[in-house]
Amino acid sequence: MAKKSVASLQTGSKRLTKAIKMVKSPKTGAYTFVESVMAPEFVNEWLEKK
Repeated sequence: MAKKSVASLQTGSKRLTKAIKMVKSPKTGAYTFVESVMAPEFVNEWLEKK
């Protein structure tokens, strides 16, 4: 039921993609996650940059 209601909200809006990238901290060496919402054509470009 939730999938159907969410899908119906996206009929008139622009299609967006949520990209999640794992980044290593230079200070501690721990990994953190960076999230961004963008158009699908910019995902590969965003993932390649540091």
